[in-house]
Amino acid sequence: MSATVPSPPMRLRRPALLLVTLAGIAALAVAGYWGATYFNLNPAREVGTVVDEFNGVKVYYNGGVNNAEGRALSSDGYNLGIQYQCVEFVKRYYFERFGHRMPDAYGHARDFYDAATPQGMPNTKRALLQYRNGQAEKPRVDDLIVFAPTLLNRYGHVAIVAAVGEREIEIVQQNPGPFGESRARLSLEARDGNWQVEGGTLGWLRRAQTPS
Repeated sequence: MSATVPSPPMRLRRPALLLVTLAGIAALAVAGYWGATYFNLNPAREVGTVVDEFNGVKVYYNGGVNNAEGRALSSDGYNLGIQYQCVEFVKRYYFERFGHRMPDAYGHARDFYDAATPQGMPNTKRALLQYRNGQAEKPRVDDLIVFAPTLLNRYGHVAIVAAVGEREIEIVQQNPGPFGESRARLSLEARDGNWQVEGGTLGWLRRAQTPS
């Protein structure tokens, strides 16, 4: 007569069950993130639709923030970036409005701010003067403003300063998400002669003034 093999104690099976549960939760989280950032969840708008315009430069709708519609190039081949992304808008804005070409025509939004560049000195990759948030230089209209990466957006964000007041600035942006708006207002604080912009702002970039 064969001996009956006892079942393993329940306490030895619980860690495996916990791992399976955690793996399932992680898979659902990844799937949710993918769906929310790569697909157009807003049925009221179609990807590629013009949603705004600033100084004659159009702002397009991109749906999910990670959606990619192919690379945009100028007629002579200058790289403007991935269509309808935030980077594409600011580069196209500077190109169409000022004829400005960046020496480094590539990079994510976070790459537009160079932490090693001193205050008010040229950011050589962008051929623009760079100013740090929280120092003496106040943002100006047409500045290219750069925001730090976040937990859900590791690429950072860039926009154009559309208006500057005493206590807030307005930015115009492309690709704020399916339900985001092309315009946003951020508080501007004066602290001991320095200017602090909220919203994870790293700093802003500006064309050098042409001598008259």
